[in-house]
Amino acid sequence: MILEAVGVIAAAYQVFAIVACIRFRRGVAHALVRAVSRLVSTRVTESGVAMSGDAARTSACATILKAVRGLDPGFRAAIESHTKLHGEYELLCGVRSMDDPAVAVLREFPQVRVIECHTVTPNQKVGVLMDLAREAKHSILIVNDADIRVEPDYLARVTAPLADARVGLVTCLYRPEASTFAARFEGLGVATEFAPSALVARLVGVEEFAMGSTLAFRRADLERIGGFAGISEYLADDYQLGAKLHRLGLKCVLSDVIVATHLGGTWRDVWSHQVRWARTIRVSKFSGYLGLPVTFATVWAVVALCAGEWRVALAVLAVRMLMALASGWMVMRSRDVLRLWLLIPLRDLFGAAVWAAGLFGNSVLWRGQKLKLDKQGRIL
Repeated sequence: MILEAVGVIAAAYQVFAIVACIRFRRGVAHALVRAVSRLVSTRVTESGVAMSGDAARTSACATILKAVRGLDPGFRAAIESHTKLHGEYELLCGVRSMDDPAVAVLREFPQVRVIECHTVTPNQKVGVLMDLAREAKHSILIVNDADIRVEPDYLARVTAPLADARVGLVTCLYRPEASTFAARFEGLGVATEFAPSALVARLVGVEEFAMGSTLAFRRADLERIGGFAGISEYLADDYQLGAKLHRLGLKCVLSDVIVATHLGGTWRDVWSHQVRWARTIRVSKFSGYLGLPVTFATVWAVVALCAGEWRVALAVLAVRMLMALASGWMVMRSRDVLRLWLLIPLRDLFGAAVWAAGLFGNSVLWRGQKLKLDKQGRIL
């Protein structure tokens, strides 16, 4: 009876995640329809005369801040995508040294302003952002990771929700694109486990989460929380930024934009990445971390099968695989989810092992550095 109850709970979460995926897709579709309608209406005047493409574009003013370190695969494509955005913006990229190999790539794009940053903080990335923010000229700031690739309408779409004074931050889901099989395996978890959990959180009204794939916010609100200095001690700077803005009474909303990110590395790298993320989540929000096993449908299907409850096992596994398609393909449009669909149960079991490893220990590896964290997620 207990096993059946756990199976029902695990399956119910998967069904709820499917509903969240469907609602998100409908929201995206409605947003696209509205965007097309606005484009058509601005192209045609009341007299029926067509306007130029430049005049028809939605304008957005923002400063994009990127902390850059090293030359990773996909970096050039990511930067190039940011030089093709519609709207008024500036792109500031910060490095610790002009000898960084990424500088040569950045110099290929005249739209990019490269800044050598010297502020030292426990979280080195945040120190770079502090220097970049001082150079920014616009009132809206956008921070995203160095390997994030975007579409030309990205700027207008991620800043649009900030027109509502109740919104303090806009963030985005990200679609993984991998160069190794180990990274593709890791990407399955991003597309079919992490993404739906973010959509479920949104559906139930959780408004403090934020992801490094995109953080769009007002400079004035950043100053109200003490600037970037207020999050400079934390490893999960993105989460802390969202949480502090939320404490001001502002909403952190999920955009309908999905950006792309590059994953690479060996199996050892994948394990290290995943354990770092798990421990970061644990120290950022321990109660939420303890609740994650409820989402481990494949684990509970295996437990049910071992107990001889094969009907329960098949039912739970079936709804899990259906949810993986809803999230991985319908929402994220990840081709790897279709190609590697049969490996999703193995990826789920791998994820459960990562969760168990993340439950203990206070050290993580980040860009070759071993960092120790306190119980609040601050770097010691």
